[in-house]
Amino acid sequence: MPRYIFVTGGVVSSLGKGVSAASLGALLQSRGYSVHVRKFDPYLNVDPGTMSPLQHGEVYVTNDGFETDLDLGYYERFLGVKLSRNDSVSGGRIYWDVLNAERRGDYLGATVQMIPHVTNKIKEYIGRPTDTDFVICEIGGTVGDIEGTIFLESIRQFANDIGRKNVMFVHLTLAPYLEQSGELKTKPTQMSVRRLLENGIQADMLFVRSPRMLTNDERAKIGMFCNLPATNVITSMDVDNIYKIPLVYEEQKVFDIMAMHFGLPAIAGDMSKIKRIEKYLTDDLPICTIGVVGKYFDVPDAYKSLNEALFHAGIQNNVHVKVKKINAENFNPDDCADVDGILVPGGFGSRGVDGKIAAAGFARTHNIPFMGICLGMQVAVIDFMRNVVGIADADSTEFSKNCTPVINIMSNCDTGDMGGTLRLGAYPCDIKSGTLAERVYGAKQISERHRHRYEVDIKYKDEMEKHGMIISGLSPDGKLPEMVEIPSHKFFIAGQFHPEFQSNPFTGHPMFNAFVAAAANK
Repeated sequence: MPRYIFVTGGVVSSLGKGVSAASLGALLQSRGYSVHVRKFDPYLNVDPGTMSPLQHGEVYVTNDGFETDLDLGYYERFLGVKLSRNDSVSGGRIYWDVLNAERRGDYLGATVQMIPHVTNKIKEYIGRPTDTDFVICEIGGTVGDIEGTIFLESIRQFANDIGRKNVMFVHLTLAPYLEQSGELKTKPTQMSVRRLLENGIQADMLFVRSPRMLTNDERAKIGMFCNLPATNVITSMDVDNIYKIPLVYEEQKVFDIMAMHFGLPAIAGDMSKIKRIEKYLTDDLPICTIGVVGKYFDVPDAYKSLNEALFHAGIQNNVHVKVKKINAENFNPDDCADVDGILVPGGFGSRGVDGKIAAAGFARTHNIPFMGICLGMQVAVIDFMRNVVGIADADSTEFSKNCTPVINIMSNCDTGDMGGTLRLGAYPCDIKSGTLAERVYGAKQISERHRHRYEVDIKYKDEMEKHGMIISGLSPDGKLPEMVEIPSHKFFIAGQFHPEFQSNPFTGHPMFNAFVAAAANK
């Protein structure tokens, strides 16, 4: 049976529970333990698929085609694990399952209640079998949220069910610094832990978010009021890059605390992979500027995986990547005067699409390295069909009903829970020999994750290729274009998929690595 670590948060949201959970996993992996991670979000949406990036950040997609919370991206990038639909569970999904079970008669006429029916369903997801040594479960929201109370009750019960010695509770709080008085205040942490205790959970270790390291006196004070040893009060210090956090925890002997709790040998870990990133961050390297032409810049996490993938590619190419945010809604070619490469990411809806089409055209005509992702591939095709092939009204039926539909909904798309057609999750792609795509991937077949409704219409293939844009990647049945490129261009490639979901800081992703390399050479 695996051991379980539950990560909860208090005081305020967005303290970094996801990164902290991933960092705990990294410390365990550095000692040779295998790790699985799960995220439980109390909100009532059935999944994040219908949530706006402007409110919730990006929607992350797993290999098996589930739309999940963006924290699963932290887990996969940090830990190199492949997660599934059972690893991102919302309150809405729990209630949906319970109510459907009641309608089917699964409860045999019993009165359906929060306890035991809802808590049992939550515990069922927590305890889904894995072949790992540890399962780390992050509980979203903050202690005291009405929606989250039932999740806290569930993990309390779960600890009793499998034995308290097999469970560790880690609580993340905030210690605000009052500049006027020069004081670091511990009272919010004390109150948060007290609120957790009201739910029957005693924290075994505290991560206290702070702008500086806690003093020994501050740790002792927090430990005394929060009923745990001062050694188990850890400073979750502000850092300039999330990949430094495992090293911050390593310096404070977080693994030793876990080892003592679970009865593990206190052995040294191999942190060389993380230290390589730390060295990269401080190295004096050339700067490569990538213009990202998007429309969700009001929320920093809206392009989280994309920004991470560019950062990872910078590590592999020994350059520091600077992302220049270019608003697609008021695109001006002058915005691209100082960029080394142009990237058009995915998105939904017509807002800003004209700017994205113009950006693809600018990169094409000015021989600037270009990469298109999902909608970014579609706008590249629209620009090419309008301005090279000569079909003036070429467009997508997503944006116009009165057009030559070079982009259209394909009838063989999967049906998503939203009621529309979506291709979700990993699909194979056959790569054409002798193409840039083959050189980038070094393979004839790849698998990438999708999240879209519309496809480039294969019937325009001959016309495109006659004028110089080739379809270099196809679905195995030959019906769906997956990649396009322009061989005469310095570097112009686009994919109908989201390669950013499979990038990590240790190897990067082939497509991003090649794009940043081309931009750096420019």
